[in-house]
Amino acid sequence: MTGAYGFVGNAVVRQLAEAGHDVVAMTHRPAGSPLPSAPVVNTVHADLLQPKELVAAVRDVNAVVHLAALTRVRESFERPDDYEAVNRGGTEALLNACATEHARTGHVLRFVQASTAAVYGVPDRQPIDEQTPPRPNSPYGTTKLAAEEAVIRKATTGALAAIVLRAFNICGAVAGVGDSDLSRIVPKAIAVAAGQASHVGINGDGSVVRDFVHVDDLARAYVLALDACELGGHAVYNVGATGASVSNIVAATERVTGRSVPVIHHPPKQEPPTVLADTALIRRELHWKPERSSLDEIIADAWSALPIH
Repeated sequence: MTGAYGFVGNAVVRQLAEAGHDVVAMTHRPAGSPLPSAPVVNTVHADLLQPKELVAAVRDVNAVVHLAALTRVRESFERPDDYEAVNRGGTEALLNACATEHARTGHVLRFVQASTAAVYGVPDRQPIDEQTPPRPNSPYGTTKLAAEEAVIRKATTGALAAIVLRAFNICGAVAGVGDSDLSRIVPKAIAVAAGQASHVGINGDGSVVRDFVHVDDLARAYVLALDACELGGHAVYNVGATGASVSNIVAATERVTGRSVPVIHHPPKQEPPTVLADTALIRRELHWKPERSSLDEIIADAWSALPIH
């Protein structure tokens, strides 16, 4: 599993371990460097940008969960080459390593790819289902779509059984590990409530609606996807849960924490008023449904993960 020591990776590792999987975490940190606490039995040191290391990393595994990526939309405009190298190039190198392992053993590896709603860009219809044509409008979305396409191409060769999960806004926390990225609305609102930031900036009146999913609900989707991979096949699923506006999140944060969350309104931006996931396909085919994605539980778990309130 790549990205095992991140916010999402922590939750996915725990769900996979509870389901009985023996997880090997791949990290690019040098051997001997301190690693975050996580229920991982084994660690392999490899870098997505070093193809030979990837061949060794996937040796004797029967499945790969690929979470590692650069993930910040705004940053991707400033560092497009880095996003291209890691998100597209790193995924292609990992897929080639899996193909090498398939050629060595004859076994078809299962492969679950982390993707994002950013591949859709600004779609014409809501809610967004998996048949909506992708039109990414950021280097982040473009490179994640390219990674998806690489996964699907490799699956059609018979070397992989693959599923792609397009997650919407991931939030909440598991085992004290939350999202530390204050460019995202839930971590920012929580930080303001804790006195670690002065205010939440809102574009316009705060009425734009986005889709949010608790990281633990997303983690269960990874377990189900891994089990559902069909030899030589591929599928793509949306993972979202709860539609909420920025104002809803601020209000929920104040309600759950009992703290004030000051807001500063900025001029409105040109952005879609609503972006929601149609999750009928994953519910029907993988029997997934959100269990922890109410706004109050998302906020409560993110709040409890802060070391100091």
